Amino acid sequence: MSTLKVQTSNVFHRNYGAPTKIVVNQGGTRSGKTYSIVQLLIVKSFEETNCTFSIVRKSLPSLKLSVMRDFFEVLNKLELYDETCHNKSENTYKLNNNLFEFISLDQPQKKRGAKRQYLFCNEANELTWEDFFQLLVRTEKKIFIDYNPSDTHHWIYDKVLTRDDCTFIQSTYLDNPFLPAELVKEIERLRETDEDYWKIYGLGERGFSKATVFPKVTIIGKVPEHAKLISTGLDFGYTNDPTAMVEVYEYEDKLIFNELLYERRLTNSDIANRMDVFGIDQRRAVFADSAEPKSIEELYRLGYNVKACVKGRDSINIGIDLLKRFKLEVTSSSSNIISEFNNYKWQEDKNGYLLNKPIDNYNHAIDAIRYAVTMVKSKPNVGKYSLR
Repeated sequence: MSTLKVQTSNVFHRNYGAPTKIVVNQGGTRSGKTYSIVQLLIVKSFEETNCTFSIVRKSLPSLKLSVMRDFFEVLNKLELYDETCHNKSENTYKLNNNLFEFISLDQPQKKRGAKRQYLFCNEANELTWEDFFQLLVRTEKKIFIDYNPSDTHHWIYDKVLTRDDCTFIQSTYLDNPFLPAELVKEIERLRETDEDYWKIYGLGERGFSKATVFPKVTIIGKVPEHAKLISTGLDFGYTNDPTAMVEVYEYEDKLIFNELLYERRLTNSDIANRMDVFGIDQRRAVFADSAEPKSIEELYRLGYNVKACVKGRDSINIGIDLLKRFKLEVTSSSSNIISEFNNYKWQEDKNGYLLNKPIDNYNHAIDAIRYAVTMVKSKPNVGKYSLR
């Protein structure tokens, strides 16, 4: 096959002509960015051979319902689909001596797999920096990412858009000439009904999603001189999740959070060494997740006053509700806490309604904060948490 007759939008052509290694697509809903990038990768597969194209999303269900569906729709429209080339159990497809692989990062070993030539990270704001970095260093030619800008702070803005080998493309529904008039009207209705959603999903501009658990967090330069240190929280991690340790201060009607630790692959002896550096001794109580009794006991035997927060039913929501009673501030040096507060969101159902349950992601420092605050600010007779 020598010629592909593909109906494309300007988003396709802007991506195709981008000269840099990384191409970032920030856009509103139905701008056609995902579909255009899928089209581009298929076109690339007829310009080159013996390449691996990795198409990535955070979870497998989301991957199957979005970008994977678009990929096979484009193949069918172009009359290219061949069932013998489709390995459904491995989520791969062979096209013109190239391999397309669909990877979900809820399978951690996948992201550290073999090298590739092309990478597409769909809804990249769902990924952590570590997720993206592991993919980045194994991609030889070109990387495309797309996302709706429902976060005002993100590693994409700080660590990718600032690179000199990055092209930024912003698109909206107006860039999609194939969008039905009924959908255009529905999107434009947001202008009158929901200012925040209109900014994000209509105009493709940065803004806070209504799903954000803590939408009002202030960044300050440093802890005020007269603020009182009231507690320290510790959340254990290792391979995929970081160990997080946070100081909690109280000042007037505010709680102030200062990041001490946010690192992966730390043993308990490593944590003890870090606590020495931070000046934490047996006089200071450190509250940690009771799900790690062995680690808590080991640190206690090493001479640190680490105590277990025993969690009861619905303890996450109880902790969130408690935090929302205060004005929340974060020191500007606490970059990981800032990132978590900006990205910690409520789950949504298939109709977009918020559920009273947060997504289990971007919550390591926040969990440490919950342990610390709940232990000193909840009523003793609540019975949801207790000391060791």
